[in-house]
Amino acid sequence: MLLWPVGMALVTVWAVFHDAAIDYRVVVLGALVPDIGDVAFGGARVLHTMAASVVVLVMVMLVTRGHRAARRRWIFLPVGMFLHLVLDGMWARTATFWWPAFGWSLEGSLPFVDHGLAVLGAEEVAGALALVWFWFRFRLGDAEARDRFVRTGRLPRDPLPRGREA
Repeated sequence: MLLWPVGMALVTVWAVFHDAAIDYRVVVLGALVPDIGDVAFGGARVLHTMAASVVVLVMVMLVTRGHRAARRRWIFLPVGMFLHLVLDGMWARTATFWWPAFGWSLEGSLPFVDHGLAVLGAEEVAGALALVWFWFRFRLGDAEARDRFVRTGRLPRDPLPRGREA
């Protein structure tokens, strides 16, 4: 519920973009938004739809027009949200994923509730392992690197060379 989307979103964004200048805190926020927002409504609702990620993307693009640094930071909010949908397997819930294309009704429990304890446990372990890899790969045990990450969301420009991960 927590480690799975966060760990996998961080690793996925790094694997796709290989960019130390991304604000990875925004990726984490985006990966958590669907569950945090929809848990209050008792199930997978608007934030677990493709429409929500698209609306947030459009809002980021409109609000940050002419502000390249802000756009570069906030564009990863909808990226994190979309990754959450992928990690939850929301495409298998057609009515929710493509809402409102198949009707206005939004019902159903949150995916982590439906997965069952065994799958939830496996996901959380996988997310924890991804976070451990991320921690060691980017030397976040080092106080300076960790402080920079906490303050800016950026990673060290010189991560451990491939094959030297812990």
